[in-house]
Amino acid sequence: MNNSNCIVGDKILTNNHKVAIVAAEFNSLVVNKLLEGAIDTLKRHGVLEENIIIIRTPGAFELPLACLKIAKSDNIDGVIALGAVLDGQTRHFDFVAGCSASGINEVALKTEKPVSLGVLTCETQEQALDRAGGKMGNKGAEAALACIEMISLLAKLSNIDEERY
Repeated sequence: MNNSNCIVGDKILTNNHKVAIVAAEFNSLVVNKLLEGAIDTLKRHGVLEENIIIIRTPGAFELPLACLKIAKSDNIDGVIALGAVLDGQTRHFDFVAGCSASGINEVALKTEKPVSLGVLTCETQEQALDRAGGKMGNKGAEAALACIEMISLLAKLSNIDEERY
């Protein structure tokens, strides 16, 4: 592959971008750690603190609707969805996790804006905490970085006819 024809997003945002973080309140012990990781990553990668909007939903099932509403705003460049769905003894887990993920994906496709999925689907709270700043890293931070890269990538793609990469 010829690298001169490869278009990738940057990991630093240099413009005055605004990012919304939509975070579920359910499983807040885990989600708050994801939120901390996302905010820290956004700030370290060029997003001003005053340009970070935090929205709380009751749970992961409600994330897509809130993401859609905020993503439709002309003032928002990207959205990060954060939540934690833990497996229980019923199939409720499957429905909530599946609806949340597919709904968040649908928001990105409908609005043509980056909407990063930072919803953990784990068997136990221990596994979730491992992925929310524990030994497996912080998936909230990873979702924030993906959002940053996609904001940059989409800006480059919208200028594809004007510039050579």
